[in-house]
Amino acid sequence: MTDRQLPQQQFDRRVVEGPLGHSVWLLAWPTMVQNIIGGLQGVVDQVLVGNYVGHIGNAAIGVSMQIFILVIVFVASIFTGMAVLVARFAGAGDADKVNRSVYQAFIVAIGLSLGVLAPLGYWTAPALLNAINATPDVQVEALPYIRIMFVFSFGMLSFFMFSGAVRAAGDAKTPMRLGILMTGLNVIFSVVLISGFGPIPAFGTRGAAMGSVLASGITSLIFIWLLFSNRLVIRFSRTMAYRPDWKIIRQLFRFGLPAGFQGIVMNLGGLLMLRFIGALPFSAQAQGVYSVGYTQLFSLITWTSHGLLGAATVMAGQNLGAGHPDRVVRSTHISASLGLGLAGLVGTAFIFIPEPLLALFGMTEGTVVALGRELLWYLAISGLFVTVAMSYTGALQGTGDTRGPFYISIVSQLIVPVGLCTVLQAVRGLESTDIWLAIVLGHMTRCLLSILRFRQGHWRRIAVDIGSA
Repeated sequence: MTDRQLPQQQFDRRVVEGPLGHSVWLLAWPTMVQNIIGGLQGVVDQVLVGNYVGHIGNAAIGVSMQIFILVIVFVASIFTGMAVLVARFAGAGDADKVNRSVYQAFIVAIGLSLGVLAPLGYWTAPALLNAINATPDVQVEALPYIRIMFVFSFGMLSFFMFSGAVRAAGDAKTPMRLGILMTGLNVIFSVVLISGFGPIPAFGTRGAAMGSVLASGITSLIFIWLLFSNRLVIRFSRTMAYRPDWKIIRQLFRFGLPAGFQGIVMNLGGLLMLRFIGALPFSAQAQGVYSVGYTQLFSLITWTSHGLLGAATVMAGQNLGAGHPDRVVRSTHISASLGLGLAGLVGTAFIFIPEPLLALFGMTEGTVVALGRELLWYLAISGLFVTVAMSYTGALQGTGDTRGPFYISIVSQLIVPVGLCTVLQAVRGLESTDIWLAIVLGHMTRCLLSILRFRQGHWRRIAVDIGSA
């Protein structure tokens, strides 16, 4: 059976025809489970490194991942463009355009990850660590970690690309299953490589990176096999041309580049906040707390919120492609409401049991615990705004409005938090609570501006097409 002959029934029509609440949950819960279980990779790494290496190792992983995400998010911007195309064409029932869009995104990802990300990431890693004021002892642990992540990034990139494509086509369960597999492999590799096992030596912090790239590489190969075996909602065939289709690639970057710049802005804001934290007294302790509190524990909110963002993206893209803009509006409201409830539950834990949560990561020293408790109280409030903002961001991006979230990120992730910290540092010097407050105000701004942008309705007029094969 050729790509043109794939039946329309391969796409789950409940996304564009079923009850809205059920459809949102159908897409959200597998992604939530995948994110929660997948996020355990980072938690396990931080727990093992924190207990084996100490808070210096925690800080090394934290600053390395901030840099890695900042760089990789631009390369991965084509994934957002691909998701826009896939959701629209799946909503319209056009299987051929869905397959071609994903295949071209795969070709571009190969070129960017191997030809750009690996060499540049390896050689610029020392300068990037210096740019965020990482202390010398943190840099010793961070440099090999971040170099491994950059050089062998293709497995992780391809896994997230294929997951986003299949999810945008309406199948959220396959990425969940493979994500669970990847997490299981990562946990096994991390336990063995971080602390050593039998004849295998202990690699410490770099062992965490080795475990991540091995697990993602194996899982991505399984994903590629499934795509060629006609077992998924998206299908590759050996008759597909290896040459780039520039009409599709232009559309990928048309919608993807603003999302890539948005990711850079958001993570640049995070790096600048790390720079401010590096100027505090007890900077190593503060960076370790930020790494555990904001990067790991706060993920209990962002994992579920990303699931709702994914659901809002698919609901918006497919329903607009099917000609149902009213379903886009109502499904986005449902997604945001679910997020508020879940963020409230996690925030309650941050307020009432911060010490046990920090102790999981080996953070029991007095100064570290005090800073961690302080940060978690602020994040309990911040999570309410983040989850709503992410639902509306997902809806905007799913319809093709990727520029709006980019502009919002400039204001909410750079101008507000970085501007506030810069002013306070110049006037009286920074305290840790100043930085935590700046984070909350940035998230609040992102939430309000995302809602306003969505209500403007510009997304209703965005057209998407890649032509015939």
